[in-house]
Amino acid sequence: MGSVSDRLDNLKDREAKAKALGGSEQIARQKAKGKLTARERLELLFDPGTFEELDMFVASRSTDFDMQSAYVAAEGVITGHGLVDGRQVCAYSQDFTSMGGTLGEMHAKKIWKVLDLALKTRCPVVGLNDSGGARIQEGVDALSGYGGIFYRNTCASGVIPQISAIMGPTAGGAVYSPALMDWVFMVKNSSYMFITGPDVVRSVIGEEVSAEKLGGAVTQNSKSGVAHFACDDDASAIQQIKELLSYLPSSNDEAAPPVATMDEPDRTNEALDTIIPDSSKKVYDMMDIIRSIVDDGVVLEPHSNYAKNMIVCFARMDGQTVGIIANQPKALAGCLDVNASDKASRFIRFCDAFNIPLVTLVDVPGYLPGTKQEWTGIIRHGAKLLYAYSEATVPKVTLITRKAYGGAYLAMCSKDLGADYVMAWPTAEIAVMGGLGAASIIHRREINGDADPKAKLVEKIKEYNDLFCNPYIAASRGYVDAVISPRDSRARIISALALLETKYETRPDKKHGNMPV
Repeated sequence: MGSVSDRLDNLKDREAKAKALGGSEQIARQKAKGKLTARERLELLFDPGTFEELDMFVASRSTDFDMQSAYVAAEGVITGHGLVDGRQVCAYSQDFTSMGGTLGEMHAKKIWKVLDLALKTRCPVVGLNDSGGARIQEGVDALSGYGGIFYRNTCASGVIPQISAIMGPTAGGAVYSPALMDWVFMVKNSSYMFITGPDVVRSVIGEEVSAEKLGGAVTQNSKSGVAHFACDDDASAIQQIKELLSYLPSSNDEAAPPVATMDEPDRTNEALDTIIPDSSKKVYDMMDIIRSIVDDGVVLEPHSNYAKNMIVCFARMDGQTVGIIANQPKALAGCLDVNASDKASRFIRFCDAFNIPLVTLVDVPGYLPGTKQEWTGIIRHGAKLLYAYSEATVPKVTLITRKAYGGAYLAMCSKDLGADYVMAWPTAEIAVMGGLGAASIIHRREINGDADPKAKLVEKIKEYNDLFCNPYIAASRGYVDAVISPRDSRARIISALALLETKYETRPDKKHGNMPV
């Protein structure tokens, strides 16, 4: 076996060989694509000197197709743990320079192991994906490897935050682990996700499409909603992952870490008093309201390019993380539709799982009408939003800024769906529907029988609006807890959240509900 010195030298040689990845030629190819190596990505993610690698010497045990003679550094994936901004995080990073980062039996078991470790130690896990998919030489063992990852992703769901970054090709079964995780980052022009690639699409249905258009970062962020962030390069993706982690607790046993701020909790903003246009047909930017009430105007917005009629974002109020859900009047008038409902529902359930209070800002005229929405299942998808809000037991504060009509009013965390504190601005319009539709139905005969139907319609619309399109009927019934001056919104929301810090609420005991997926 040799002397102790020989054994130490042997260890160093083995470590050096594993750390060399797929060799200088493969690394050069990786760099030519504008991509970092698997180890460089981990160096950026973790605080300097804190990453501890696991299973460096794990190797494939396959002997088919002469696999026993192939050397795959670290089995094509680097796994371990370390500190990110001083907090414990587990991670794995696939190495495309080593056999294309393909997933075989032992590659998968390394990922299983680090996922199990993250779950046992109650810390977030970050997966950096850059893989050619299943290792064909290992056949069903590779498929089993994916199955074990999917199972662990599901077991960890709602217990620890799971973040995936797509930094290269991800196709076929490989896409489902990221899809099962909480947050998906993609890198523009160097990453893609799809079940079947362009060649299969071309051969099966004759459709010509590029990999980028089929499943690139922009496509998956704007069209499908599969990904939440589209980043310019590997480094910016990792920086945004670290920013996201700063808003999140390490597990469902904790609250998100507070962050000191110089922004006074009772700060007012007079500009909010005039932000709502005099005409309810005119639009404004809901993000202006959000930035004016959160700490230092800073937000982190997932899905910023998907379902733009709905905003979801993380922010802090008096140093504490909150999840904000808001209608965006600038897009589709803030109507609820299939994609907006899905986007908000998943965000609400994530925040509820990880003890993050929910702040909902409402300006919703209703559900988007039309055959496309009905045939795509707006009833089923819209029900997800009702389910998510009703299921959530974290503090829920709702602020109605303008329109809150019909079923959409209920769906945006009304008192009846479990809102703990509902506020409204004087500009709020809480009613079954807008004045035009209501007057046309209620006074149809009177309007049609009048000598001047148009004038009579205008008269009845005003009559309806004066009576119902305000917050005071709802306030008189207790559906609105307070009508407030817009300038005071930040202070009033922070005060409500402080009140609700000790909130304790349960749901009937059950194995799980049956969400309308």
